[in-house]
Amino acid sequence: MPLDATTQLVTLLGHPVEHSFSPRLHNAAFRAQDVHAAYVATPVRPEALDDAVAGLRALQFLGANVTTPHKEAVLPLLDEVTDRARAVGAVNTIVRDDGRLRGDNTDVEGFLHPLRTREGDTLDGAPMLVFGAGGAARAVVYGLLSHYRPERLTIVARRPEQAEGLAADLTDHAPDGALRVSSFEAAALSVRTSRLVVNATPLGMAPDRRGQTPWPTPVDFSADHVVYDLVYTPEETRLLREAAAEGATTIGGLDMLVEQAAAAYRQWTARDMPRAAVYDALRAG
Repeated sequence: MPLDATTQLVTLLGHPVEHSFSPRLHNAAFRAQDVHAAYVATPVRPEALDDAVAGLRALQFLGANVTTPHKEAVLPLLDEVTDRARAVGAVNTIVRDDGRLRGDNTDVEGFLHPLRTREGDTLDGAPMLVFGAGGAARAVVYGLLSHYRPERLTIVARRPEQAEGLAADLTDHAPDGALRVSSFEAAALSVRTSRLVVNATPLGMAPDRRGQTPWPTPVDFSADHVVYDLVYTPEETRLLREAAAEGATTIGGLDMLVEQAAAAYRQWTARDMPRAAVYDALRAG
């Protein structure tokens, strides 16, 4: 489909963005459904974020995605923000509607979809653990608290002050006493006794962290565990491979990547994303 004056544009605002799969993913979806739109990734330095958001309005972009390091900083620049984005404290999707910019966080929906599809409600109230306390972990923790109401949710982080801040920000969404904070050194018992373990750190991500894992003691996993790694390249990380060898159910990050994108795509186009075409494009490289 040729690019012309009627082409609607969507962009990714971040720095850096060269590694992003989003252009490949969304352009495959646009082509599959003959949507006259194009997706580009634009590197935006922090000091230029205000101008970039103003440009979305001026150039009448259909919308945008937002990634590191702008997910939090973009909130006050938007006309409105959804309740879940406000609760998480981060925006990853912007939709332009009659000149106004609305921010949402589809990471929450993208994270939960594979769990709901594969595990149903079997995790309701179960003890859970999340490695990491950054932006991805915020969406994960909020999603787990709002959907599963775990009896215990332990946040394991190398920077305890970051984990404590995350727990404090989301305490209003948690059952009484459910949120706990732990160092990696003290987390063994919590790992062994959690039904769900989520890696929301970049450990294991290719190329720089390939082969790394947030938990190098796989004997702490068992057939009672569901282990979910948000890392999507490679599809099977060391964490997932070692957990599966101990009998755990595993979920990879590629499904979350596609589902958070599908939720954004639906808001921009009012269509369901053609997932088969998207997976084919991602795996083709």
